[in-house]
Amino acid sequence: MTARLLDGKTLSRQIQEEIRQQVAEFRQQAGIAPRLTAVLVGDDPASQVYVRNKQRACERTGIESDLERLPGSTSTDELIAVIERLNHDAAVHGILVQLPLPEQIDDRRVLDAVNPIKDVDAFHPENVGLLFQERPRFYPCTPRGIQELLIRNGIETAGRHVVIVGRSEIVGKSLAMMLLGRGRGADATVTVCHSKTPDLGRVTREADILVAAVGRPGLIRADMVRRGAVVVDVGINRTDAGLVGDVDFEAVREVAGWITPVPGGVGPLTVTMLLGNTLAAARLQHST
Repeated sequence: MTARLLDGKTLSRQIQEEIRQQVAEFRQQAGIAPRLTAVLVGDDPASQVYVRNKQRACERTGIESDLERLPGSTSTDELIAVIERLNHDAAVHGILVQLPLPEQIDDRRVLDAVNPIKDVDAFHPENVGLLFQERPRFYPCTPRGIQELLIRNGIETAGRHVVIVGRSEIVGKSLAMMLLGRGRGADATVTVCHSKTPDLGRVTREADILVAAVGRPGLIRADMVRRGAVVVDVGINRTDAGLVGDVDFEAVREVAGWITPVPGGVGPLTVTMLLGNTLAAARLQHST
């Protein structure tokens, strides 16, 4: 058995077309365009590529975008001053602080400084709290992209056992709470594994749906996957062989029922969910 591919690249184009139509309707009704401002500190090549991809996606959907470039020597207070300016700019609906930030910057202080109604990454503690109470203002982009990938490929989550390898706030913890919720793409039984989980393979083999999100190339081997399971690989690791995920793709695809490729799986959907959040933020701010 060879697994069917969960094609995030194709699905992201479909969802972006839906967003483009919704943005056009919003612009006609409100007389303004949703606007996303990205803040990039330093000259990390990968971050520059990510920001450029987000800007291009904005262009495709009719969302206006700006980029604030700051030197790598920027301090926490200097960065927060830029964020405060954007917080008070009524023309800016969404603020994206590109991570990772240089080591001298206090990430938490910076992310907490973003106005929660402009926090389109959904990292602010107010938005995290709303998500945990099942009344989200915005969904975190990567977990929402995973959820859409499952929903739109007809993969049922209700009553299924989902095992998430990785407990980051950006992916693991947020995805766990979303899947534990009620409704479409949720109602799952969720296990979260991490570096202190003994005998990881024993736990992952119990999964109907296995999500790998730790940033370790090839961590998930074929003998760690139950035959026919859905495998979602969130990892993007740069190696001498190129971009690879956390899953040993070639071996696992012979065991799994569904699998995401890297690249072309979860990544494109993360960007697309950011666009949806920017439109939602513009609607929210226009209505208040």
